[in-house]
Amino acid sequence: MAELTTTSYAILGLLALRDQTTYELAKQMQRTVGYVWPRAERKLYDEPKRLAEAGYARAAKDMVGRRPRTTYSITPAGREALSRWLGTDVAPPALEFEGMLRVLFADQGTIGQLRRSITAIAAQARARRAHFAAMAGGILATDGGEYPHRTHVNALGMRFMIDHYDHITAWARWALEAIDSWADTTTPARTWAAPARHIFTDAAHPPDTLVADATSPSQSRDAASRRISRTAGTPGHEQEAQ
Repeated sequence: MAELTTTSYAILGLLALRDQTTYELAKQMQRTVGYVWPRAERKLYDEPKRLAEAGYARAAKDMVGRRPRTTYSITPAGREALSRWLGTDVAPPALEFEGMLRVLFADQGTIGQLRRSITAIAAQARARRAHFAAMAGGILATDGGEYPHRTHVNALGMRFMIDHYDHITAWARWALEAIDSWADTTTPARTWAAPARHIFTDAAHPPDTLVADATSPSQSRDAASRRISRTAGTPGHEQEAQ
């Protein structure tokens, strides 16, 4: 049997929902899986074929008019492999975030470039948050959406995604306010030393309240937002995000 990767299991997970063509798999990637495992999208046209060759999926070919179409379905071996994978250790999350990479190297550029990067980060986060708002609206309007029997697990994922993008938006708002007084991207190493130290002090002493109540994610989110929205110039002072 071929060695399976996380991308393999992402495809198997989608096929476990229902039989799908490559086009349908691509649409599902754009809606959900691609947000948490984007590399699966890059392997979308090769991986289903590999799974079929290994016996984890089945490929059925037919014609739509004059165009050939291949529909993939999961096999019992594929379901068994997917189930086994769900019982294995979870790999730690990895973040690919070009905007934050630009922030980390901002001292090699101009203050205008830094502002543009943070503004773009905020716009992108708002756009993705709007995507999930529309998805949630569709689920509510159709009493569960396309997979009403999976509403409970979809709700867990939805909570993570909206909190994630709300957090990025709140951070970007704070960051733009924080750098508003910066004349450039180098002298704040001296002029902004006190706020920077306060941030590192916060980071060195994470409050237990952020993880104390696993049943109330909104409390953790609100606490994190309050920490993000502290004004840059006055350590210890808190300002609610607008």
